[in-house]
Amino acid sequence: MIKSCHTQSLWTFPFLMTRIQPWTYAKKRNFSDHVNKSIYITTPIFYVNAGPHIGHLYTAILADAIARFNTMLGHSVFLCTGTDEHGTKVQKAANNTNLSIFQYCTQVSHEFQEMCDVFHVHYSKFIRTTEKQHQEAVSHFWVNCLEKNGYIYRGKYSGWYNVSEEAFVPDKDVVKIVDSNQGYTESGDLVEWMDEESYKFRLSSFKDELKSWLKNENVIEPAVYRNILIQWLDDLQDLSISRPSKRVSWAIPTPSDKSHTVYVWLDALVNYLTSVGYPDDSFKKFWPPTVQVIGKDILKFHGIYWPAFLMAAGLELPRKLVCHGHWAVKDKKMSKSKGNVTSPFNVMRTYTQDGLRYFLLRQAVLDTDANYNELKIQNILNSELANVIALKNIKALEELGDNAKMCYEKYNFYHAVDIVLNMLRTSNQMFQHYEPWNLCKSKDLDSVKQLEAVVSLALESLRIAGLVLYPIIPNSASKLLDFLQVPEGNRTWEDTKPIHLTNASNETKHALSENILFFRRIKSLG
Repeated sequence: MIKSCHTQSLWTFPFLMTRIQPWTYAKKRNFSDHVNKSIYITTPIFYVNAGPHIGHLYTAILADAIARFNTMLGHSVFLCTGTDEHGTKVQKAANNTNLSIFQYCTQVSHEFQEMCDVFHVHYSKFIRTTEKQHQEAVSHFWVNCLEKNGYIYRGKYSGWYNVSEEAFVPDKDVVKIVDSNQGYTESGDLVEWMDEESYKFRLSSFKDELKSWLKNENVIEPAVYRNILIQWLDDLQDLSISRPSKRVSWAIPTPSDKSHTVYVWLDALVNYLTSVGYPDDSFKKFWPPTVQVIGKDILKFHGIYWPAFLMAAGLELPRKLVCHGHWAVKDKKMSKSKGNVTSPFNVMRTYTQDGLRYFLLRQAVLDTDANYNELKIQNILNSELANVIALKNIKALEELGDNAKMCYEKYNFYHAVDIVLNMLRTSNQMFQHYEPWNLCKSKDLDSVKQLEAVVSLALESLRIAGLVLYPIIPNSASKLLDFLQVPEGNRTWEDTKPIHLTNASNETKHALSENILFFRRIKSLG
């Protein structure tokens, strides 16, 4: 919270605003006018068998923060998200309502879109797999990219079928067999024995190419997930990419055989092509994806099936997959049966949109699971947003932007926050040392100049902190930058470099009559 200090009139913002270096008149950096390259960022499309929870929100805001950071670098960014609306789980969920399947999908899809809108996820495209354009894209991909290239054949599949994941699993993944027809995986998912005809994709023929792709240490972040993918390649088998329509009817029909429907994961993965215009050539403007954000539960689909499909189609592979862990609630996995699925809409009533964005990106580390705890979120928001990010000075700003940039490029958002907080804590020490509330009482010229320097540096610290935190808390950061009169054109990453403040007593045209509240303290939950 930005507030007055020592009850001196000096520290009201109307006074301070007369001492801000006039950023309104600062020369706009050429960097912000230059678009370096096209950046394509994706989230997985969210499955509509249930509404949004904080795990979905984390994935969406992680992608949004990456997109906002790249926009600040001057790139042209396309961010896509959306909903995955086919498959037996969706059909079963719809059957438990009074709605048709499509009406049910529309209702839940709107919940996910509202989640993105409310939490400031600035998407370029929100796609639904029930859209006609997407269904045409899936059919085109099946026929022209897979079938004509000889990678599809019809065969019989016998094996265990994971009902929850809607996918066949290897025998080794079934740790408990109830009888000849049912069993369970190590994670507790029910599996059923299936014998059926299906269309299969020659996945095994891409084993060597996938190994070669995974030799690049930069394609998967963090590296631990790359090692997992390499291990999975040892037992690579051809993939069933259709289901009998009599068993899975709520799906896209296969183009050449209406007695089968397209495997829901092939359907879902093609959305990344549809979103940028495929099969029209316009999709090439943003292809291939620069960063694809995924959860670890769908790593195999994105790290093995997806690149193999693209190899078969002769299309470029994603530049990078960013994989993250799960969110638990009080150290327990979220599940409906436990009643601990946390809705972001309920949480934001207490902690606000930016508060929840801040906590999720502040708390999560990509290669481990994170824990959601209401007492923890209250403590973090009060100690860091409400207390630390206030009117405080900073001793050194030169390396802040560069250091935070390195954190963002490694998707270590929590560490970028640490850098900002450390800067502001150090600034407070300097603020206390120079005691500007005493300097303002002196008429000595040196004291006046020192006062101007202290206030100028305080405001410059706030400006840079606002810029660095913008990808994480865009609404609050924008409010701060607006208050400081930082022009829209001066909010690129290049602008995180300190500017030379020569005369802090220059007046601006803007005066405020009351203080600005950056973040309101959260009242005790007790």
